Amino acid sequence: MDHPRIGIIGGSGLYAMDGLRNIREHLIDTPYGAPSDAILTGRVDDVPVAFLARHGRGHRLIPSEIPYRANIYALKALGVSELLAISAVGSLREDIEPLDMVLPDQFIDLTRQRPSTFFGQGAVAHVAMADPVCTLLAARVASAFDRSNVPDVRLHHGGTYACIDGPAFSTRAESHMLRSLGAHIVGMTNMPEARLAREAQMAYATLALVTDYDCWHTQREAVSADMAIANLMRNAKHAQSVARTLVRLLHADPIASPAHTALQSALITRPEDMAPETRARLAVLLT
Repeated sequence: MDHPRIGIIGGSGLYAMDGLRNIREHLIDTPYGAPSDAILTGRVDDVPVAFLARHGRGHRLIPSEIPYRANIYALKALGVSELLAISAVGSLREDIEPLDMVLPDQFIDLTRQRPSTFFGQGAVAHVAMADPVCTLLAARVASAFDRSNVPDVRLHHGGTYACIDGPAFSTRAESHMLRSLGAHIVGMTNMPEARLAREAQMAYATLALVTDYDCWHTQREAVSADMAIANLMRNAKHAQSVARTLVRLLHADPIASPAHTALQSALITRPEDMAPETRARLAVLLT
């Protein structure tokens, strides 16, 4: 099959891609270990697509166990250059209600346990992360939402996603702190995923599915896993519809994202100055 340019990462509750046909499973060994699960490739409406369940099928991995580097590396090795991440989040704002969707354009990384770069060990790069989401890809996701005619769901354009380690939800004090930092939603998985996607020269965007009000909202029940999953499952079919429409839009009119050349101005160590094993490890990312 053709190399899939479009990749979808499914978060909690999204362990398969609707409409994916002629499926092949790829068990890819990377310099950073094995991905969360086999990557599924196939065709959605005759467009090549790659899909990965971020937590593994059966939801086996807590957020800090997810092999983020291996996931991004493996998708890049298969040819993915545009990546949509679908993720469950809690709302930190009154106007962002459970069952809404959000297209965040900023991240606050509060994780402490996760390797967050492909570089080091003989190669130095400093990618620009001022705008961590590809605006061109996010605009296509917004168009896909509009064309999907999702009933009774609002899409919020922009906002800041605060990423915490988990797997426990925030304390009330932490939830209020995140609000004071200017965050709009809170999740556990999109960092360092977004940073690694930029290092891999992929266009990256997040479609965040709001499941709850976290625990800052005194008039609402504090978030629990049962509540989050119940609301997520209600929104999962809508997210699938948006993703499928996005695939068609990107196929009909591909984007030329600045992210695709992110290393041109970020790579400090010239490839010819790298040790052969370092150059071989990074070869997939440099193309």
